[in-house]
Amino acid sequence: MSKKILVVASGGGHWIQMRRLQPAFDGLDVAFVSVHSAYAEEVSGYRFYAVRDVTRRDRIGLAVLVTQLTFILMRERPRVVVTTGSAPGMIALALAKCLLRSRTLWIDSIANCEQMSLSGQRAGRFCDVWLTQWPHLRRTSGPDYWGAVI
Repeated sequence: MSKKILVVASGGGHWIQMRRLQPAFDGLDVAFVSVHSAYAEEVSGYRFYAVRDVTRRDRIGLAVLVTQLTFILMRERPRVVVTTGSAPGMIALALAKCLLRSRTLWIDSIANCEQMSLSGQRAGRFCDVWLTQWPHLRRTSGPDYWGAVI
């Protein structure tokens, strides 16, 4: 497996937070995944994939998303998958860990100041690094706190 990184973020604040982390990926072989094809312009020079935006109640949409992410993962074969959430990120982490044994990193959105997001709570079992951006949400069993993106 090459040293590729797959960066996954849904739209809005999740995407904005991931973009703030983009300088950390400079010089690396990175591909981005998000739910809005227009975001490709913001990461020109990198490979970009648009996937379906879904909720946990959209069963058909979830099946489409799993198929899309599986295709992307098999094409990219990332060594590391990083996400700020939400559903696409959690599913990407689970698939990457199970299919490719990729290293995985979850950074829960800074908007979740009172508790971890539902996706963030579930993603913990697929993460090598599981982070919150609020120090009071840190737990011995995870998630950990390394600071905030914003």
